[in-house]
Amino acid sequence: MSKYRKKPVIIDAIQWTGKNTSAIRQFCPVAVRIYYDGRKIAYLLIPTLEGDHQANKNDWIIKGIKGEFYPCKPDIFEATYELVE
Repeated sequence: MSKYRKKPVIIDAIQWTGKNTSAIRQFCPVAVRIYYDGRKIAYLLIPTLEGDHQANKNDWIIKGIKGEFYPCKPDIFEATYELVE
């Protein structure tokens, strides 16, 4: 068995704070759907290559290397990515 290292890739990402939904829509022009719990936004639904994925407050929305979008939990994001700018 051989070992492999993931190639370094620079991605674009934005964290959803629960209050920056318009910025999320500008960043991710695909049909993001917003779901409400009463008057408060409960979560977003992001169309991905594997189907719709739920994004909760504080999740990151990532633009992949082929222009696809997907949500990522904060702990996974912090373990996987570092700021380059």
